Amino acid sequence: MDIKLSLIIPVFNRPEEIRELLESLLEQKYSGEYEVVIVEDGSTVDSKEVIARFEDSLQISYYFKSNTGPGDSRNYGMQRAKGNYFIVLDSDCILPPNYLDEVYKELKSNFVHCFGGPDAADSSFTTIQKAINYVMTSFWTTGGIRGGKKAVGKFQPRSFNMGISQEAFQKAGGFGRIHPGEDPDLTFRIWEAGYDTRLFPNAYVYHKRRVDWNKFYIQVNKFGMVRPILTKWHPKTARITYWFPTFFLFGIIAAVALFLLGIVWPLLIYFFYFLLLFIDSLAKNKSLIVAFLSIYAALVQFLGYGYGFLKSTFLVNFSKKKPEVLFPKLFFKKA
Repeated sequence: MDIKLSLIIPVFNRPEEIRELLESLLEQKYSGEYEVVIVEDGSTVDSKEVIARFEDSLQISYYFKSNTGPGDSRNYGMQRAKGNYFIVLDSDCILPPNYLDEVYKELKSNFVHCFGGPDAADSSFTTIQKAINYVMTSFWTTGGIRGGKKAVGKFQPRSFNMGISQEAFQKAGGFGRIHPGEDPDLTFRIWEAGYDTRLFPNAYVYHKRRVDWNKFYIQVNKFGMVRPILTKWHPKTARITYWFPTFFLFGIIAAVALFLLGIVWPLLIYFFYFLLLFIDSLAKNKSLIVAFLSIYAALVQFLGYGYGFLKSTFLVNFSKKKPEVLFPKLFFKKA
């Protein structure tokens, strides 16, 4: 197959982020041709002037549309792309110089219709960004589902760093209106259409999440609410592991209650778990501050996801209302 790459990047009010991403594209070692398709998703602060600076050095197509969400914006870009293999990126990602080389090498050696790559923390990230990156990618917190080499179960690509062939995109029907959760939803439909997915471990990106602790809680809470909806839509994808954050929360409450009654050992289990997280984060980030913040980030992650998952599980399974009615903030309206 003659692979022609198109990079699809939705952007919403992030001119500075898109500048950093485009600058990283100028540093790519990849010698082949590729195009960059940027879709402005109804931004009030657009990136037009920033993008214009790169039009002489990169093959860029720039579109402005009404705000219909990142999933629909990716579909919009892929429908207008000239390539036959799409690389979907978030606008707050920075690519290491060998990124496109690694993608192309993997596709030529062992072609797959859909892939995902890991996210990593660059040295320039803040301590909070590094801590959040750790808990979002660690095997000990998420089971490696976002690009870990020891991922639990079949690998599910995430749309911050995801590749999909034109054929699989057309067959699966593209991204849906749910957000977050549009990427596993598409992955499940890709599997149902008969295509495989694979992790490209060396095609990593620096995912520079612009979040504080409150925004992080809101994000993981939405992740938790989305999962039961996806399970309702795709029953074969149900996994007991999706319950772990909720079990974790119930366990901590029970451990504290037992401790007050003089039973110490359940709380000691949690102590050693967080000690493991601290040591692992310290080894990976080489920072005591990041290691301590990683414990707090894990607590925020489990609380937000666990509560969101429990609430959504109850409502989705015991209410007669559709998910779009129960959780309107998780769905973008059609254009």
